[in-house]
Amino acid sequence: MPIFDQDAEQMDRQELAQLQLERLQVTLHRVYKNVKFYKRQFDGIGFLPEDCQSLDDLPRLPFTTRHDLARAYPYEMFAVPLREVVRIHSSTGSPGNPIVMGYTCRDLRAWAKLAARVLTAAGVDRDDVVQVTLSYGLLTSAFGIHYGVELLGASVIPTGPGATFRQVQIMRDYRVTALVSTPSYALVLADQMDDQGVDAKSLHLKVALLAGEPWTEEMRREIEARLFLTAHDHYALSEAMGPGVAGECEHRQGMHLNEDHFLPEIIDPHTGAPLPPGELGELVITTITKEGVPLVRFRTGDLCRLSFDPCPCGRTTARLSRIAGRCDQVVIVKGVNIFPGRVGQVLANVLGEDPEYQLVIGREGHLDYLDIRLAVREGLFFDKMTVQRTFLERLTRKLSQGIGIRPRVKLVEPGSISRDRETSPLVVDLRSLA
Repeated sequence: MPIFDQDAEQMDRQELAQLQLERLQVTLHRVYKNVKFYKRQFDGIGFLPEDCQSLDDLPRLPFTTRHDLARAYPYEMFAVPLREVVRIHSSTGSPGNPIVMGYTCRDLRAWAKLAARVLTAAGVDRDDVVQVTLSYGLLTSAFGIHYGVELLGASVIPTGPGATFRQVQIMRDYRVTALVSTPSYALVLADQMDDQGVDAKSLHLKVALLAGEPWTEEMRREIEARLFLTAHDHYALSEAMGPGVAGECEHRQGMHLNEDHFLPEIIDPHTGAPLPPGELGELVITTITKEGVPLVRFRTGDLCRLSFDPCPCGRTTARLSRIAGRCDQVVIVKGVNIFPGRVGQVLANVLGEDPEYQLVIGREGHLDYLDIRLAVREGLFFDKMTVQRTFLERLTRKLSQGIGIRPRVKLVEPGSISRDRETSPLVVDLRSLA
Protein backbone atom coordinates (compact mmCIF):
# COMPACT_ATOMS: atom_id res chain seq x y z
CA MET A 1 0.00 0.00 0.00
CA PRO A 2 1.32 3.52 -0.79
CA ILE A 3 3.00 5.68 1.85
CA PHE A 4 2.23 9.40 1.73
CA ASP A 5 5.63 10.67 2.91
CA GLN A 6 8.22 7.93 2.52
CA ASP A 7 11.15 10.09 3.62
CA ALA A 8 9.51 10.81 6.98
CA GLU A 9 7.55 7.62 7.59
CA GLN A 10 10.40 5.27 6.65
CA MET A 11 13.25 7.31 8.09
CA ASP A 12 16.17 5.47 9.65
CA ARG A 13 15.68 5.44 13.42
CA GLN A 14 19.02 7.11 14.11
CA GLU A 15 18.26 9.88 11.63
CA LEU A 16 14.82 10.27 13.17
CA ALA A 17 16.30 10.60 16.67
CA GLN A 18 18.64 13.35 15.46
CA LEU A 19 15.77 15.20 13.78
CA GLN A 20 13.65 14.86 16.91
CA LEU A 21 16.44 16.27 19.07
CA GLU A 22 16.96 19.26 16.79
CA ARG A 23 13.25 20.02 16.68
CA LEU A 24 12.89 19.53 20.43
CA GLN A 25 15.71 21.99 21.09
CA VAL A 26 14.04 24.59 18.86
CA THR A 27 10.72 24.03 20.62
CA LEU A 28 12.24 24.39 24.10
CA HIS A 29 13.90 27.67 23.15
CA ARG A 30 10.64 28.94 21.66
CA VAL A 31 8.49 28.17 24.68
CA TYR A 32 11.09 29.42 27.17
CA LYS A 33 11.26 32.73 25.35
CA ASN A 34 7.58 33.22 24.50
CA VAL A 35 5.42 31.32 27.02
CA LYS A 36 5.56 32.54 30.62
CA PHE A 37 4.17 29.24 31.92
CA TYR A 38 7.11 27.28 30.53
CA LYS A 39 9.67 29.86 31.64
CA ARG A 40 8.35 29.48 35.19
CA GLN A 41 8.37 25.69 34.85
CA PHE A 42 11.95 25.56 33.58
CA ASP A 43 13.26 28.18 36.02
CA GLY A 44 11.64 26.28 38.86
CA ILE A 45 13.95 23.31 38.29
CA GLY A 46 16.96 25.33 37.14
CA PHE A 47 16.68 24.13 33.54
CA LEU A 48 17.72 26.13 30.48
CA PRO A 49 16.83 25.10 26.90
CA GLU A 50 20.51 24.61 26.09
CA ASP A 51 20.67 21.99 28.85
CA CYS A 52 18.82 19.62 26.51
CA GLN A 53 21.66 17.74 24.83
CA SER A 54 19.83 14.47 24.13
CA LEU A 55 16.32 13.06 24.05
CA ASP A 56 17.11 11.47 27.40
CA ASP A 57 16.97 14.95 28.93
CA LEU A 58 13.26 15.34 28.17
CA PRO A 59 12.03 13.46 31.30
CA ARG A 60 13.81 16.05 33.45
CA LEU A 61 11.10 18.55 32.54
CA PRO A 62 7.78 18.92 34.39
CA PHE A 63 4.53 17.69 32.88
CA THR A 64 1.89 19.90 31.29
CA THR A 65 -1.72 19.09 32.20
CA ARG A 66 -5.17 20.03 30.98
CA HIS A 67 -5.59 22.07 34.15
CA ASP A 68 -2.50 24.08 33.17
CA LEU A 69 -3.98 24.77 29.75
CA ALA A 70 -7.36 25.74 31.21
CA ARG A 71 -5.72 28.15 33.66
CA ALA A 72 -3.90 29.80 30.75
CA TYR A 73 -7.22 30.79 29.13
CA PRO A 74 -7.39 32.19 26.58
CA TYR A 75 -4.01 33.05 25.04
CA GLU A 76 -1.31 32.61 27.70
CA MET A 77 -0.02 29.38 26.14
CA PHE A 78 0.37 30.94 22.69
CA ALA A 79 4.01 31.01 21.58
CA VAL A 80 3.42 33.46 18.72
CA PRO A 81 1.73 36.87 18.52
CA LEU A 82 -2.01 36.67 17.95
CA ARG A 83 -1.60 38.29 14.53
CA GLU A 84 0.24 35.12 13.40
CA VAL A 85 -2.61 32.85 14.54
CA VAL A 86 -4.96 32.16 11.65
CA ARG A 87 -7.19 29.55 13.30
CA ILE A 88 -8.48 29.16 16.85
CA HIS A 89 -10.15 26.03 18.19
CA SER A 90 -11.20 25.24 21.73
CA SER A 91 -12.27 22.22 23.68
CA THR A 92 -15.45 21.89 25.70
CA GLY A 93 -16.02 20.14 28.96
CA SER A 94 -12.73 20.84 30.74
CA PRO A 95 -12.93 21.97 34.36
CA GLY A 96 -13.14 25.74 34.53
CA ASN A 97 -12.22 27.46 31.29
CA PRO A 98 -12.11 25.86 27.84
CA ILE A 99 -8.72 24.91 26.41
CA VAL A 100 -7.82 27.19 23.51
CA MET A 101 -5.60 26.01 20.64
CA GLY A 102 -4.09 28.42 18.12
CA TYR A 103 -2.74 27.47 14.70
CA THR A 104 -0.37 29.34 12.42
CA CYS A 105 -0.38 28.95 8.65
CA ARG A 106 2.50 26.49 8.96
CA ASP A 107 0.58 24.55 11.62
CA LEU A 108 -2.38 24.15 9.30
CA ARG A 109 -0.17 22.96 6.45
CA ALA A 110 1.49 20.42 8.75
CA TRP A 111 -1.92 19.31 10.03
CA ALA A 112 -3.10 18.57 6.51
CA LYS A 113 0.03 16.53 5.75
CA LEU A 114 -0.27 14.52 8.96
CA ALA A 115 -3.91 13.72 8.27
CA ALA A 116 -2.99 12.75 4.71
CA ARG A 117 -0.47 10.26 6.11
CA VAL A 118 -3.16 8.67 8.30
CA LEU A 119 -5.65 8.56 5.43
CA THR A 120 -3.11 7.03 3.05
CA ALA A 121 -2.12 4.41 5.63
CA ALA A 122 -5.78 3.38 5.81
CA GLY A 123 -5.98 3.02 2.05
CA VAL A 124 -7.59 6.31 1.02
CA ASP A 125 -6.32 7.86 -2.23
CA ARG A 126 -7.20 10.60 -4.72
CA ASP A 127 -9.94 8.52 -6.33
CA ASP A 128 -11.99 8.27 -3.13
CA VAL A 129 -15.11 10.09 -2.00
CA VAL A 130 -14.85 10.67 1.75
CA GLN A 131 -17.87 11.37 3.97
CA VAL A 132 -16.90 13.14 7.20
CA THR A 133 -19.59 12.81 9.88
CA LEU A 134 -17.52 14.32 12.70
CA SER A 135 -18.32 17.70 14.20
CA TYR A 136 -17.38 20.92 12.41
CA GLY A 137 -17.07 23.75 14.92
CA LEU A 138 -14.81 24.80 17.77
CA LEU A 139 -13.69 21.21 18.26
CA THR A 140 -10.93 19.95 15.96
CA SER A 141 -12.80 16.71 15.19
CA ALA A 142 -13.43 17.02 11.47
CA PHE A 143 -11.03 19.66 10.27
CA GLY A 144 -7.71 17.82 10.09
CA ILE A 145 -9.25 14.92 8.20
CA HIS A 146 -11.00 17.37 5.88
CA TYR A 147 -7.70 19.09 5.06
CA GLY A 148 -5.95 15.76 4.56
CA VAL A 149 -8.59 14.56 2.11
CA GLU A 150 -8.25 17.72 0.07
CA LEU A 151 -4.45 17.47 0.09
CA LEU A 152 -4.70 13.94 -1.30
CA GLY A 153 -6.88 15.25 -4.10
CA ALA A 154 -9.84 13.12 -3.04
CA SER A 155 -13.41 14.40 -2.75
CA VAL A 156 -14.66 15.34 0.71
CA ILE A 157 -18.30 15.56 1.77
CA PRO A 158 -18.52 17.60 5.01
CA THR A 159 -21.84 16.28 6.27
CA GLY A 160 -21.03 16.71 9.94
CA PRO A 161 -22.97 14.72 12.55
CA GLY A 162 -26.66 13.86 12.78
CA ALA A 163 -29.42 13.64 10.16
CA THR A 164 -28.76 9.92 9.84
CA PHE A 165 -31.42 9.30 7.19
CA ARG A 166 -29.79 11.94 4.99
CA GLN A 167 -26.31 10.54 5.72
CA VAL A 168 -27.30 7.17 4.28
CA GLN A 169 -28.92 8.82 1.28
CA ILE A 170 -25.74 10.79 0.58
CA MET A 171 -23.63 7.68 1.05
CA ARG A 172 -25.68 5.89 -1.59
CA ASP A 173 -26.29 8.71 -4.08
CA TYR A 174 -22.79 10.26 -3.96
CA ARG A 175 -21.05 6.87 -4.16
CA VAL A 176 -19.08 7.37 -0.97
CA THR A 177 -16.07 5.07 -0.65
CA ALA A 178 -14.62 6.16 2.72
CA LEU A 179 -16.41 6.96 5.97
CA VAL A 180 -15.00 9.03 8.84
CA SER A 181 -16.97 8.79 12.08
CA THR A 182 -17.01 7.53 15.63
CA PRO A 183 -17.29 3.74 15.95
CA SER A 184 -20.74 3.91 17.54
CA TYR A 185 -22.07 6.18 14.80
CA ALA A 186 -20.87 3.73 12.15
CA LEU A 187 -23.19 1.17 13.75
CA VAL A 188 -26.00 3.73 13.92
CA LEU A 189 -25.58 4.19 10.17
CA ALA A 190 -25.76 0.42 9.73
CA ASP A 191 -29.02 0.36 11.71
CA GLN A 192 -30.39 3.19 9.58
CA MET A 193 -29.56 1.26 6.42
CA ASP A 194 -31.56 -1.66 7.76
CA ASP A 195 -34.50 0.65 8.51
CA GLN A 196 -34.35 2.19 5.03
CA GLY A 197 -33.93 -1.15 3.32
CA VAL A 198 -30.51 -0.16 1.96
CA ASP A 199 -28.24 -3.11 1.24
CA ALA A 200 -24.73 -2.13 2.35
CA LYS A 201 -23.33 -4.46 -0.31
CA SER A 202 -24.85 -2.20 -2.95
CA LEU A 203 -22.84 0.77 -1.73
CA HIS A 204 -19.29 1.67 -2.74
CA LEU A 205 -17.83 1.75 0.78
CA LYS A 206 -14.36 0.28 1.16
CA VAL A 207 -12.82 1.83 4.29
CA ALA A 208 -13.74 3.61 7.52
CA LEU A 209 -11.54 5.71 9.79
CA LEU A 210 -12.95 5.57 13.30
CA ALA A 211 -11.98 7.42 16.48
CA GLY A 212 -13.33 9.66 19.20
CA GLU A 213 -14.43 7.05 21.74
CA PRO A 214 -13.34 3.69 23.17
CA TRP A 215 -14.12 0.70 20.96
CA THR A 216 -13.20 -2.95 20.72
CA GLU A 217 -12.24 -5.62 18.21
CA GLU A 218 -15.79 -6.96 18.53
CA MET A 219 -17.13 -3.59 17.40
CA ARG A 220 -14.63 -3.55 14.54
CA ARG A 221 -15.80 -6.96 13.36
CA GLU A 222 -19.45 -5.95 13.56
CA ILE A 223 -18.86 -2.71 11.67
CA GLU A 224 -16.94 -4.52 8.95
CA ALA A 225 -19.54 -7.28 8.65
CA ARG A 226 -22.47 -4.89 8.41
CA LEU A 227 -20.95 -2.15 6.24
CA PHE A 228 -18.71 -4.37 4.07
CA LEU A 229 -15.57 -2.29 4.53
CA THR A 230 -12.26 -2.30 6.40
CA ALA A 231 -12.31 -0.33 9.66
CA HIS A 232 -9.17 1.50 10.78
CA ASP A 233 -8.38 3.05 14.15
CA HIS A 234 -6.71 6.46 14.35
CA TYR A 235 -5.71 8.75 17.20
CA ALA A 236 -6.68 12.39 17.43
CA LEU A 237 -5.54 14.72 20.19
CA SER A 238 -7.02 18.20 20.08
CA GLU A 239 -4.41 19.74 22.36
CA ALA A 240 -1.53 18.45 20.23
CA MET A 241 -3.01 19.08 16.78
CA GLY A 242 -6.22 17.13 16.24
CA PRO A 243 -6.74 14.19 13.87
CA GLY A 244 -3.45 13.11 12.31
CA VAL A 245 -1.40 12.17 15.35
CA ALA A 246 -1.41 8.43 14.60
CA GLY A 247 -3.25 5.85 12.51
CA GLU A 248 -3.30 2.20 11.52
CA CYS A 249 -1.78 0.86 8.32
CA GLU A 250 -3.16 -2.09 6.36
CA HIS A 251 -1.77 -4.56 8.92
CA ARG A 252 -3.69 -2.95 11.80
CA GLN A 253 -1.17 -3.95 14.44
CA GLY A 254 -1.13 -0.57 16.16
CA MET A 255 -1.37 3.06 15.12
CA HIS A 256 1.74 4.56 13.51
CA LEU A 257 2.68 7.71 15.40
CA ASN A 258 4.03 10.64 13.40
CA GLU A 259 7.23 10.79 15.43
CA ASP A 260 8.82 13.55 13.41
CA HIS A 261 6.14 15.84 14.91
CA PHE A 262 5.31 14.21 18.26
CA LEU A 263 7.59 12.72 20.91
CA PRO A 264 5.83 9.94 22.84
CA GLU A 265 6.40 8.69 26.38
CA ILE A 266 4.52 6.12 28.43
CA ILE A 267 4.44 6.78 32.17
CA ASP A 268 2.97 5.27 35.29
CA PRO A 269 -0.12 7.48 35.77
CA HIS A 270 0.26 7.35 39.56
CA THR A 271 3.99 8.02 39.96
CA GLY A 272 4.90 9.71 36.67
CA ALA A 273 7.80 7.29 36.25
CA PRO A 274 8.66 6.20 32.68
CA LEU A 275 7.55 2.73 31.59
CA PRO A 276 9.29 0.50 29.02
CA PRO A 277 7.81 -0.34 25.60
CA GLY A 278 4.95 -2.78 25.82
CA GLU A 279 3.81 -1.69 29.28
CA LEU A 280 0.34 -0.18 29.68
CA GLY A 281 0.51 3.39 30.93
CA GLU A 282 -0.44 6.99 30.29
CA LEU A 283 0.57 8.52 26.97
CA VAL A 284 2.58 11.74 27.23
CA ILE A 285 3.10 13.83 24.08
CA THR A 286 5.59 16.59 23.31
CA THR A 287 4.95 18.55 20.12
CA ILE A 288 8.16 19.40 18.27
CA THR A 289 6.86 21.32 15.24
CA LYS A 290 3.76 23.11 16.53
CA GLU A 291 4.18 26.89 16.40
CA GLY A 292 0.94 28.28 17.82
CA VAL A 293 0.68 26.32 21.07
CA PRO A 294 3.66 23.97 21.54
CA LEU A 295 3.26 21.47 24.37
CA VAL A 296 6.05 19.97 26.47
CA ARG A 297 5.33 16.62 28.13
CA PHE A 298 1.56 16.92 27.89
CA ARG A 299 -0.30 14.28 29.90
CA THR A 300 -3.05 13.04 27.60
CA GLY A 301 -4.84 10.92 30.20
CA ASP A 302 -5.08 8.13 27.60
CA LEU A 303 -3.93 4.62 28.52
CA CYS A 304 -2.08 2.66 25.85
CA ARG A 305 1.10 0.77 25.00
CA LEU A 306 4.01 1.85 22.81
CA SER A 307 5.83 -0.49 20.43
CA PHE A 308 8.99 0.08 18.41
CA ASP A 309 8.90 -3.34 16.72
CA PRO A 310 9.26 -3.33 12.91
CA CYS A 311 6.00 -3.26 10.96
CA PRO A 312 5.55 -5.26 7.73
CA CYS A 313 4.29 -2.09 6.00
CA GLY A 314 7.81 -0.64 6.02
CA ARG A 315 7.10 2.36 8.23
CA THR A 316 9.73 2.77 10.93
CA THR A 317 7.68 4.89 13.32
CA ALA A 318 6.55 3.75 16.75
CA ARG A 319 3.05 2.37 17.11
CA LEU A 320 0.39 3.07 19.71
CA SER A 321 -1.95 0.33 20.81
CA ARG A 322 -5.67 0.96 20.82
CA ILE A 323 -6.56 3.36 23.63
CA ALA A 324 -7.53 1.16 26.58
CA GLY A 325 -9.29 3.88 28.54
CA ARG A 326 -8.64 6.95 30.65
CA CYS A 327 -6.53 7.29 33.77
CA ASP A 328 -8.44 10.29 35.08
CA GLN A 329 -12.13 10.90 35.63
CA VAL A 330 -12.69 12.06 32.09
CA VAL A 331 -15.19 9.98 30.15
CA ILE A 332 -15.72 10.12 26.41
CA VAL A 333 -19.31 10.28 25.15
CA LYS A 334 -20.05 10.74 21.44
CA GLY A 335 -16.44 11.78 20.89
CA VAL A 336 -16.55 14.56 23.51
CA ASN A 337 -14.46 14.61 26.70
CA ILE A 338 -16.81 14.95 29.65
CA PHE A 339 -15.33 16.15 32.94
CA PRO A 340 -17.57 15.23 35.88
CA GLY A 341 -16.26 18.22 37.80
CA ARG A 342 -17.41 20.54 35.04
CA VAL A 343 -20.89 19.02 35.22
CA GLY A 344 -20.89 19.77 38.95
CA GLN A 345 -19.89 23.38 38.31
CA VAL A 346 -22.76 23.91 35.87
CA LEU A 347 -25.24 22.31 38.25
CA ALA A 348 -24.00 24.44 41.15
CA ASN A 349 -24.35 27.62 39.09
CA VAL A 350 -27.96 26.79 38.23
CA LEU A 351 -28.99 25.46 41.64
CA GLY A 352 -27.08 27.97 43.74
CA GLU A 353 -25.85 25.16 46.00
CA ASP A 354 -23.53 22.17 46.03
CA PRO A 355 -25.32 19.49 43.96
CA GLU A 356 -25.83 15.81 44.66
CA TYR A 357 -25.44 14.18 41.26
CA GLN A 358 -24.22 11.13 39.39
CA LEU A 359 -23.28 10.55 35.75
CA VAL A 360 -24.56 7.40 34.07
CA ILE A 361 -23.16 6.59 30.63
CA GLY A 362 -24.70 3.84 28.57
CA ARG A 363 -25.42 2.71 25.05
CA GLU A 364 -28.85 2.35 23.47
CA GLY A 365 -28.58 0.34 20.31
CA HIS A 366 -25.22 1.58 19.08
CA LEU A 367 -25.42 5.17 20.29
CA ASP A 368 -23.98 6.41 23.57
CA TYR A 369 -26.02 8.49 25.98
CA LEU A 370 -25.32 10.52 29.11
CA ASP A 371 -27.81 10.57 31.97
CA ILE A 372 -27.32 12.95 34.88
CA ARG A 373 -29.10 11.88 38.05
CA LEU A 374 -29.72 14.97 40.15
CA ALA A 375 -31.12 15.06 43.67
CA VAL A 376 -33.45 18.06 44.09
CA ARG A 377 -35.59 19.42 46.88
CA GLU A 378 -38.78 17.49 47.54
CA GLY A 379 -40.91 20.54 46.81
CA LEU A 380 -39.99 20.44 43.14
CA PHE A 381 -41.80 17.12 42.74
CA PHE A 382 -45.01 18.79 43.96
CA ASP A 383 -44.64 21.85 41.74
CA LYS A 384 -46.73 22.21 38.64
CA MET A 385 -45.57 20.23 35.61
CA THR A 386 -44.88 23.49 33.80
CA VAL A 387 -42.49 24.51 36.59
CA GLN A 388 -40.67 21.18 36.41
CA ARG A 389 -40.51 21.34 32.63
CA THR A 390 -39.14 24.89 32.63
CA PHE A 391 -36.52 23.93 35.22
CA LEU A 392 -35.42 20.85 33.25
CA GLU A 393 -35.27 22.74 29.96
CA ARG A 394 -33.14 25.50 31.48
CA LEU A 395 -30.87 23.02 33.24
CA THR A 396 -30.42 20.87 30.12
CA ARG A 397 -29.64 23.95 28.02
CA LYS A 398 -26.98 25.12 30.49
CA LEU A 399 -25.44 21.65 30.63
CA SER A 400 -25.36 21.38 26.84
CA GLN A 401 -23.56 24.71 26.63
CA GLY A 402 -21.16 23.77 29.41
CA ILE A 403 -20.10 20.25 28.45
CA GLY A 404 -20.61 20.10 24.69
CA ILE A 405 -23.36 17.46 24.37
CA ARG A 406 -27.01 17.28 25.37
CA PRO A 407 -27.57 15.02 28.40
CA ARG A 408 -30.75 13.57 29.82
CA VAL A 409 -31.44 14.91 33.31
CA LYS A 410 -33.18 12.54 35.72
CA LEU A 411 -34.52 14.12 38.93
CA VAL A 412 -34.30 11.97 42.06
CA GLU A 413 -35.21 12.53 45.70
CA PRO A 414 -32.73 14.05 48.17
CA GLY A 415 -30.50 11.48 49.84
CA SER A 416 -30.87 8.92 47.06
CA ILE A 417 -27.35 9.67 45.81
CA SER A 418 -24.77 8.98 48.48
CA ARG A 419 -21.73 11.22 48.76
CA ASP A 420 -19.72 8.12 49.65
CA ARG A 421 -18.01 7.43 46.31
CA GLU A 422 -17.32 3.82 47.23
CA THR A 423 -21.02 3.02 47.51
CA SER A 424 -22.23 5.58 44.97
CA PRO A 425 -19.54 6.36 42.35
CA LEU A 426 -19.65 9.71 40.62
CA VAL A 427 -19.49 8.04 37.21
CA VAL A 428 -21.23 4.81 36.26
CA ASP A 429 -20.22 3.57 32.80
CA LEU A 430 -22.60 0.85 31.64
CA ARG A 431 -21.01 0.45 28.22
CA SER A 432 -19.51 -2.97 27.66
CA LEU A 433 -15.95 -2.61 26.40
CA ALA A 434 -14.78 -6.16 27.02
